[in-house]
Amino acid sequence: MRSTRIAISAAMLGALALPGLSATPASAATVPTAATATPAVSCHNLPPLPYAVHTKAVTIRSKASSKSTALGVLYKSHKFSVSKKSGNWLYITDKTTGVKGWVSGTYVYRDVRMCLD
Repeated sequence: MRSTRIAISAAMLGALALPGLSATPASAATVPTAATATPAVSCHNLPPLPYAVHTKAVTIRSKASSKSTALGVLYKSHKFSVSKKSGNWLYITDKTTGVKGWVSGTYVYRDVRMCLD
C-alpha cells in the first residue's frame, strides 16, 4: 500500500514537471495576433439553467410556509413554470396537472453552470 502511494505520487510529480521542462522560453513564445486569436466565449453570458425538481416529489402548498395547506404534489417528471420567488419559496404552475402554489426552494432550484475557463 505504501509503495503504491509512493509510485502514484512520483507519477503525479512527473506529470506536473513535464510541461515545465518542454516549455519554450518567454522570448521565443509567439504572441497571437488579432487574426489568429480566437474570440473568448464566457459561460457567464449564457442564460441561467432551468428550474428542476431535485427529489422524487415536492408538496405544492397554498402559502409560502411548510405548515400551509397542501394543494398537490409536483413530481420530477412534471413540467412546470416558476413565476415568482419569496425567500426560499417558489410560486409555480404545474403544467401537467394545472395546480398553482408554492414549493420549497430546498428541493426545486436551478442547477449551477460550471465554467471551466
